[in-house]
Amino acid sequence: MNEKKTTHFGFEEVAVDEKAGRVADVFHSVAAKYDVMNDLMSGGIHRLWKRFTIEVSAVRSGHKVLDIAGGTGDLSYQFAKRVGSDGLVVLADINESMLNVGRDRLIDRGVAGNIQFAQADAQYLPFPDNTFDCITIAFGLRNVTDKDLALRAMLRVLKPGGRLLVLEFSKPQNSLLEKVYDTYSFKVLPLMGRLITNDADSYRYLAESIRMHPDQATLKAMMEDAGFVNTEYHNMTGGIVALHKGIKP
Repeated sequence: MNEKKTTHFGFEEVAVDEKAGRVADVFHSVAAKYDVMNDLMSGGIHRLWKRFTIEVSAVRSGHKVLDIAGGTGDLSYQFAKRVGSDGLVVLADINESMLNVGRDRLIDRGVAGNIQFAQADAQYLPFPDNTFDCITIAFGLRNVTDKDLALRAMLRVLKPGGRLLVLEFSKPQNSLLEKVYDTYSFKVLPLMGRLITNDADSYRYLAESIRMHPDQATLKAMMEDAGFVNTEYHNMTGGIVALHKGIKP
């Protein structure tokens, strides 16, 4: 008899075919207040992390950019201004609620002309080979069931010489900071989630999913195994967040 394959949903073990639905429920629940919670949780610092990601991307006029797990459109908005009318930004998210919030926000900000929207799974990207100059995935990779499969999919749709940027929570590099961060994550975040979104469980999952995500060196090795070259990472805020970069050969 074959055993049913399992994966982690936070600290919980679930069947592989159940994880995507469980993650979807989390983001359906928090979509409307997602940006408010991001500002509160990070003290606004997430905007600096994203600004650094934009700079490292080296995106310029005429480029094609894929913003995976693009959610409410923070990165897509900045990329749209950089690629101009000759370029294209595709905001992709597996979650319909998040995608709808992102679409509405970008239309309200007047930047819909060079942006397309796609409800897409990072593991099975519905785009031709060698399409994009740059791919970003910000705070989304830890929610993907098969990260290796997703990294290979991203490599496939990048153009040769194109770059992948993975912005994600990671492992603090200082033991004291790690203790403070743990207390904040497991005590304060669920409380904030309950007060702001009436949903403590989703933010408890957030904290757990961060702890289950590969650390900096492990993710770098995973990108290399997927076929990326010149991989490197930059720690920010003491390693609470890291930006990984890889190039398609």
